[in-house]
Amino acid sequence: MLGCVHIVDDDASFRTAMERRLKHAGYEVATYPSAGHLLVNLPAESIPSCILLDVRIPGLDGPALQKRLGELGSTLPIIFLTGYLDIPVTVQAIKAGAADVLTKPVASDDLLRAIELALAHYQRIRDVKDKLDSVRARLGRLTPREREVFELVVRGNRNRQVARELGCTERTVKAHRHSVMEKMQARSLPELVSLAERVGVASASGRLRSQPA
Repeated sequence: MLGCVHIVDDDASFRTAMERRLKHAGYEVATYPSAGHLLVNLPAESIPSCILLDVRIPGLDGPALQKRLGELGSTLPIIFLTGYLDIPVTVQAIKAGAADVLTKPVASDDLLRAIELALAHYQRIRDVKDKLDSVRARLGRLTPREREVFELVVRGNRNRQVARELGCTERTVKAHRHSVMEKMQARSLPELVSLAERVGVASASGRLRSQPA
C-alpha cells in the first residue's frame, strides 16, 4: 500500500472515478461528500496520507476546511482540485500550505505525480516530528536536578559556574552532566546543544563556548 488518499468532493461520479483510478494505482482511498464528513471522520496521521480537496464544495469550502484542519493540528498535505484556474484562490491555498492546486479534469500523470510529492512531503514532516518527539521523551526522563544542569550547560556554562549557580560541588555537576549526556544520547556538547535547540531549551542568545569544562 503506497498510502491513503482522502477525496473530498460533492460530485459522486467524480469521487467514484477518482477512487477507481487511485486504487488501480495502488493507493488506499477514502471518500467524503463534504467537509463535514471529513471532520467527523478525521483521518489518522499514523499512515502516509494526503487529501484531495475540491475548492468549491458546498457548505464549508476547501480553503475554510484547510484552515480548520490546520487549527486541529492536521499535518496531512492538501492537494486542491478546481473546475477552473482561479489565481487568487490558488495563491491563497499555496500560501496556507497546500501541496498543489490541480485543474479538473486532471490528467492521471499530473495527479499521481502530485500525490507522490505530497506523500513524500508528509513523510519528511513525520520524520522531523518523530525525531522531535524522541528528544522530548529523553528530556522528560531527566530528574529535576539533571534538567537544571542540562539547561545551564547548553547555555555555555562551565562546570564550576553550574556548581556555583546550583550550590553544589563540581564533582556533583560532573556526575549529573554525565547522566544527562547518557539520557539524552548525546556524544558531545555540541550535539547536546543541538538537541536543546530543537526543543526550544537553549536560549536564542546563548552561545556555546569552545572552552574546556
